[in-house]
Amino acid sequence: MCYEVMSETVMTMTTATATSTTASAASTTASTDSTGSPSTSAATRPSAGSRRPLDWRLRFGFLSLIWGFSFLLIKVGTESYAPFQVTLGRLAFGTAVLAVAIAVKRERLPRGARTWAHLTVAALLLNALPFSLFAYAELTIPSTLAGICNATSPLWGMALSVVALSEDRPTRVRVAGLGLGFLGVLTVLGAWQGFSGLDARGTALALLASLSYPVGWIYLRRTLAGSGGSPLSMTGAQLFLATLQLAVVTPLFTTFPTRFPVLPLLAIAALGALGTGLALLIQYGLVAEVGPTTAQMVTYFIPVIATAAGVALLGESLTWSTPVGAVIVLAGAALTQLRDRA
Repeated sequence: MCYEVMSETVMTMTTATATSTTASAASTTASTDSTGSPSTSAATRPSAGSRRPLDWRLRFGFLSLIWGFSFLLIKVGTESYAPFQVTLGRLAFGTAVLAVAIAVKRERLPRGARTWAHLTVAALLLNALPFSLFAYAELTIPSTLAGICNATSPLWGMALSVVALSEDRPTRVRVAGLGLGFLGVLTVLGAWQGFSGLDARGTALALLASLSYPVGWIYLRRTLAGSGGSPLSMTGAQLFLATLQLAVVTPLFTTFPTRFPVLPLLAIAALGALGTGLALLIQYGLVAEVGPTTAQMVTYFIPVIATAAGVALLGESLTWSTPVGAVIVLAGAALTQLRDRA
C-alpha cells in the first residue's frame, strides 16, 4: 500500500534472496511450468492427502484489496486518533503478525550490529516516515488522492536510480514513462486550474511519503542486498525497529487518548494486522511462486481500489481529472519498469 509497496516493503532487497531460494527449492522438489505454477508430472503431483496452497491469483487479488483499502483505513483511524498514534498502532499490529510467523517457522533474527544499524535506517525510510506522512496527509486530503500519490513511487524510484545506481541506466522508453507519469500527476492535481481547491500541504506530504519508499529501497540495495538474511526475519526486525521509533516519538507529540472509539480502533488494527503484517506474508509467497515481476503488478491495482473505496464508502468527491490522471500515472509508472531484454 502505501508499498506499502511496501510495500510492498523491502522488495528490492529481498528479490535476489527470494528468487535464489525459489530456484533452489525448484531444483530439489518440483519443476515449474512457464507460468510459475507447479507442473503436473507424476513425480511432482501432490498426493491426495496433501494440502494445495490457495491459487496465486486469489492471493494476488486479496493483496490488492488489502493495500487498496489501507488508505480508507488510515482515513477512518485519523478521525479519532492522532496520525502518530495511527502509525504506532499499525506498526505494532503488523509486527505482532510477523513475530508469530517468525516463531512458527523458527527463523532467527538478523545478527550483527551493522545489519541492525542499516535496518534502523530502513525502518525510518520505509515504514515510520512514509506511514506517518500518509496519516498526516489524510487529515486534509481525501484517501483517493493519497492512493494516487502512492502510485508515483515507481516514478520517483526511476528518477533516483539514475543518480544513485550506476548500473541502472534509463532507456528512452523509461524516460518517456517518467515524463508521462508526472504529466498524470499534474492532471490529478488540476494544474491548469492553478491547483484550486487543493490542499497543498497534505498533497506535498503524500508525495513526500511516496518518495520515501524508493529512497529506502535504494538504501537497502546499496547496504544489505545479498546479505543472506531471511526476508521474513529481516522485515520483522525492520518493523520492530519502526515500532520502537514511533513508540519514542508518539508520546512527545501527542497526548494519550481519553476515550477509544471502537470503529477507528478496529480500522487501525486491520491496517496493521492485515495491511502490513499479513500483506507482507502474502507478498513473499507471491514472489516465491510467480516471481517479483508478476508480484509487483499489484502496485497498479492499489490506486484503483483506493479510489473506488473512498468514493463508495466515504463519499469522497471525484472529478474527471482524478481517474484520467491516475490512468496516466499508472501508464507512466509501467513504462519506467521496462528493462532491455538483454
